[in-house]
Parts: sequence; structure tokens; C-alpha cells
Amino acid sequence: MTVEHRKEKGSDVVGRTIGIGHQDFEVVRQKDCFYVDKTGFIREWWEANDVVTLITRPRRFGKTLTMSMLEKFFSLRYADRGELFDGLQIWEDGTYRELQGTYPVISLSFANIKETSYETARKKICLTLSNLYSGYNYLLDAGVLDEKEKDFFQSVSMDMDDTTATIAIHQLSLFLSRYHGKKVIILLDEYDTPMQEAYVNGYWGELVSFTRSMFNAAFKTNPYLERAIMTGITRVSKESIFSDLNNLEVVTTTSEKYEDRFGFTEEEVFAALDRFGLSDKKQEVKSWYDGFTFGSRKDIYNPWSILNYLDKKQFGTYWANSSSNSLAGKLIREGSRDLKVLFEELLQGESIKAEIDEQIVYSQLDDDEQAVWSLLLASGYMKVKHFDAYMSDLGEWKQEYELELTNFEVRTMFRAMVKKWFVGAASSYNDFIKALLLGDVDAMGEYMDRVSEAVFSSFDTGKKPSRSEPERFYHGFVLGLIVELSDRYVVTSNRESGFGRYDVLLEPLHPDRDDGIILEFKVFQPKKEKKLEDTVQAALKQIEEKEYDRALIAKGIPKERLRRYGFAFRGKEVLIGGS
Repeated sequence: MTVEHRKEKGSDVVGRTIGIGHQDFEVVRQKDCFYVDKTGFIREWWEANDVVTLITRPRRFGKTLTMSMLEKFFSLRYADRGELFDGLQIWEDGTYRELQGTYPVISLSFANIKETSYETARKKICLTLSNLYSGYNYLLDAGVLDEKEKDFFQSVSMDMDDTTATIAIHQLSLFLSRYHGKKVIILLDEYDTPMQEAYVNGYWGELVSFTRSMFNAAFKTNPYLERAIMTGITRVSKESIFSDLNNLEVVTTTSEKYEDRFGFTEEEVFAALDRFGLSDKKQEVKSWYDGFTFGSRKDIYNPWSILNYLDKKQFGTYWANSSSNSLAGKLIREGSRDLKVLFEELLQGESIKAEIDEQIVYSQLDDDEQAVWSLLLASGYMKVKHFDAYMSDLGEWKQEYELELTNFEVRTMFRAMVKKWFVGAASSYNDFIKALLLGDVDAMGEYMDRVSEAVFSSFDTGKKPSRSEPERFYHGFVLGLIVELSDRYVVTSNRESGFGRYDVLLEPLHPDRDDGIILEFKVFQPKKEKKLEDTVQAALKQIEEKEYDRALIAKGIPKERLRRYGFAFRGKEVLIGGS
């Protein structure tokens, strides 16, 4: 079969048609779809000579297409399909032309294993393995398996026991190696998708035990393995599932290895814009979609957004909305006051400093703020602005990262996410905002009571419920204020002013039109206060005594243009007073 491929002179951009959603390399090449030549990865990976490679990249960054490319390049099933690589970088090297189609390849994906229970996740993995075996039924009649091995082969099914399931890849490697007289290449795409679902749905421990046994058999104690690649979004901690793999080469988003092999470089994006008559849109595209950093390579763009923009010629949150952001939303919504305060800064275009551990420990996500930032960085929602390594006063080696949201698209996505938190009380929430701007305290209290009743519990974690720690609620509420009032106010919280730290301060962007506003939140304390009105007065008194208005007065806003409100909480009940 002959396929004609068109390539711009001096460019790695090939193909004439923008095809959205294609992840099969053969289809992309046969249909002459738009493709940025990343076949140089084949040479780079092969010459690195690593036995097992784990590559982590955010979703929609070409991992699946790359794995498909590797399968089509190395697999014996594609021994006569060299035309798929004609005109691409790898085909310019005669050594690699001879290597194409010369290995037995086991290729599988865990991308669709997104289950709500361990039982269904395990069955889905077993079904994936069963379907994998079905593609090699020819081995049963090839004269290379004895009767016991045939029995094992036929026992691989959706209902197989743990022993059979966890050793299935290992045994298939043995069978293929014996038949072809050559060790196998194993490609496992999206290895961590079941892990994330297990954390969200509460069956992490069970899945870890099962997966650890499978990975040990497939990648550690497998004498029939030539090379292997696993891809995913996160680097799950070694202690969880890779404890026995001392032959694992881990390539994360901060590694320089393969730094430009996933995602589009700025040169590649600009070449594509030139090709499709969009040269005048380069700076807008950069503003929306640039910002990813892999290793030392900056100005990396996510392919999904670029492809969609080239196709539709309209800006939108294509990558950010291409799949569920539920885990990111859950971690921020249920996070501590301190985590929300830092996220407030990110949402307003500022950067934060954090220690990062690229080995994600899912069990720590509920309690460890640094683990949350590590996950958001690995998932592509954040980027490294600056990195610093130093020795602490205690003699410990520290690695501190300055982080910010990746780009305008991600910021837009998070703003939309915050709005959705209040969707159950949208009418009351909007009415509260209007009452706040008008200074109508009675209406503020009425609507805030409704908002609290509707969304208070959504900020609970189960371990530290908002009823005893309402800061989780009101700092989530502050994020809502930031989103809703961004065109009129700069909203900050937990900052120093006067003789203490205020809870929330709204600085008007147009002081001639809007008043400055200070909000103080207090929890009803029955040992000190008889009624909620006492708590409100305590909040207002604190604003006055601590002189929280200094920050706004320093901005040139006169005292008579300042409004002060005290919020008193008792469970989901809220009372507001003003001065």
C-alpha cells in the first residue's frame, strides 16, 4: 500500500487535513491528517537503552499517539508497512529502516478503566488482558505451547483469579518470545488512570496490591522482556506500586529527557499557523495556549487546543475541558484554608512557592498540601516559573518551586469550575453579590443563609468537616467572589493590614464608583457569646481594633468610602452585620 504524504519544506508539520481525536498512527498517516513529526523519539528512546521507561505528561499531549507510533514501528505485524514512516525523520536513517517491524510487541491501555469500585475495575483490567490474548490465538495452534500452557492461555478471561491476571502479561511475553525467537517490547498506555479513579472512589489500597503484583511480573521478573514503556499523567510513588522495580527510568515533566517529544514547540505551532493562513494570530495563540514547560524547554503548547483552534479558528478552553477535572476540583474545594488562600493568589495571576515531590502519594492528598501542588503540576494545570535548591537550617536538602497557573486557558477553566461550586444556589448567590454591592445588609444575610445551606457541605472532606472548620467554606466562598467581581474588585484574603490579618478585603478597581469592603468571619463560641449577634459584633470590633482598613486607606480610599461587615457562623446558619 502506498500513501502520499506532503511535508512543508524545512518544517516538521505534515498532512493536509485537521483530524480531531485521531490516536492511531496508521489512521493519521493513511488519511494524511495534520501531524507534527515526533518520530525522532524512536531513535532517542532506542539509543537510551533503558529497560523500562515511565513517561509522565499531562493528558492530551500525544502519549497515546506516540505509543501507537512505537507499535507500528517495532511490531512484526507491521513488517511490511514502512510507507507509514516515509518522509518522516526516522526514515532518513537506514539503520532504523531495517529495524522497523522486527519485534513482537505487546500493546495495551488502561485508559478506559474508570470505575467506581475495585470489583468493576479489576474486571475491566481482566477484560483488557483477555482481549489482548485474543489477538494471539494463533499461538494455540503454533506448536509452541504445551497442554498446561494452553490451559493457562484459555483461562485468561474477565473472571480469572488474581494469580492468573497478575502473571498474564509475563506469560504472554514467554509465549511470544518462544514463537518468534526474540524478546518482546511491552507498551502500556495510561497506566495510572485506574489509580486516580481508585483514589477518588475509595478503593486505592485494594488496587495497589493487585497492580504491584502485575507490574512486578511484567516488568521486573520478566526474562523475556526486551524494552518497555509506560505512560501516564502522574508518577505514582515507588512505595505504592513500583517497590520491586529497580530497573525503572522515570521521565517526568521536570526531566530534560524527551523534553520536546510530547506537545508542540513554539516553532512547530507557528509553522502550523503559517500553513493554515493564521500567521496574524500567533500572539493570541501564545497568550491562550503557551506556558507548558518540560525539562528546560519552555514554550510548549498542548496539541489538543492547537488542533482544535486550527480546525475551528476560534479560541476556547479545548484542553482544559477535554475530560474530567473532578480530581483537581475536589482537592481545591475540600482543601484547607491555607490551600484555598494560595489558590486565590494563583487565580489572580500571582505565583506561589511550594516544595514538590514528583512521586505522587495518593493517600497523602487529603492531608498534605504539597502533594496537591505536585499533582496539579504533573497534571498540567501549573507550571514551574522558577526552581531553587538549597540546604535548610536543619541541614536538609530542599527543592523549592515557584509555581503559577499554566496559561489563560487553565485560568479560565478554574474560574468556570469555581462558578459551578455554587450552581446549586446560583440565584441566591447572585442575589447576595448584588446585595453586597448595594450595601443591603438584611438582604445579604437572607441570601447568604440560602447559599450556606445549599453549598456548605460540598466543602467538607469528611475528616475535617466545615461545621467545625468553616474556613473551608468561606475561603471557597472568597474564590467565588474573586471570579464574580474580577471586573470591579481585587479580592484578597488572609493578608496583613494594621495590627493583624484580615479575612477578606475588596479593593475597588474604580474607587470613584465603588466602595472598599472589609469582611471578617467568626464562628459562634457558646462559652463566650450568648447569641449570633454577639459574634457579629466581635467580628466588627476586631476590624476596628486591628485597623484592617489601613490597607485600603493606604490606597487612597477615604474612610467614609469603606464598608465593614461581620459574618457570624453557627453550623450552616449565617448572620451578617455591618458598620
